[in-house]
Amino acid sequence: MKGQVLILAGGLDAEREVSLAGGREVAEALDASPQYIVKYREIDQPTQDELAELPGDVIFPVLHGPWGEGGTLQELLENDGRPYVGSRPKAARLAMDKVRSKELARELGIATPDWIVVHRDEPTPALDLPVIVKPIDDGSSVDLHHCRTKDEVEQARQQAHMRHERLMIEQFAEGCELTVGMVGTLALPVLEVKPADGLYTYAAKYERDDTRYDISPRLDAETAQCLTSLSERIFRKIGCRHIARVDWIYDEYDGPTFLEINTMPGFTRHSLVPMACQGIGLDMIALCESLLSMAITDGSTHEDDEMAVAIGRGCGDACVTSAPAR
Repeated sequence: MKGQVLILAGGLDAEREVSLAGGREVAEALDASPQYIVKYREIDQPTQDELAELPGDVIFPVLHGPWGEGGTLQELLENDGRPYVGSRPKAARLAMDKVRSKELARELGIATPDWIVVHRDEPTPALDLPVIVKPIDDGSSVDLHHCRTKDEVEQARQQAHMRHERLMIEQFAEGCELTVGMVGTLALPVLEVKPADGLYTYAAKYERDDTRYDISPRLDAETAQCLTSLSERIFRKIGCRHIARVDWIYDEYDGPTFLEINTMPGFTRHSLVPMACQGIGLDMIALCESLLSMAITDGSTHEDDEMAVAIGRGCGDACVTSAPAR
């Protein structure tokens, strides 16, 4: 007998269009699955009672941003009582808070760029340029600016503060941009992102076709294993479950530098976790089925489970010497 899966997409965050595109991809994949009947719903911000009225045995929320991925929706899902894909509220909040997630990375001895937090009415302190100006609690590089001069910092602040009271000004880290997807407790192959203009902005992610992606880039085995193990450690430290994506800057002299972790990565045709899965022969149908299976069993992580067999690789506890905090 087929189960009913409720796919939620939309929300009112800045990533609504990304969510809608990803939700449609997930719905299309699960429509082709023999295991589920799909109930797809585009939402704004439903109340607890409104969520309870929506049909489905298990919920697959494909939402992003502070409301959809940052703990608020997850509280509704917890109270609803049905199984759902993704991290629980506490982990979702920690991951969405870029300051807190960077602090947790440093507690593990993992390098992350220095940063300061500025409020809307505060003057900009003296900075070592270049820097990245970005919101503390948003995703998809929304309102992200690479600033090389003080004037650019002021312009970036003026624009970003229109939607955000607090911003992070982060030291720019040189190197290649790498990402490690996590499905269950298993790390996907390292993927390198190569934006045409050097910065992985919202446009480079979702609007342009000149961003290049290299699945399993030419890293030595020790470096790849270190990135894998560090990603798993951050995943565990924050308390994530089912799926996440950990973003890094890598320089051959400084090693890996942690940027952020996303607890509900995108599911669009440009998105990195589905792309990494495809690179090892795991299509969108199998990925979505496996996530729902984990949700139903509340995140079973046995090495012999369906996902481990499908991916054929694990992520151990050991890591080569981690980079020092700086």
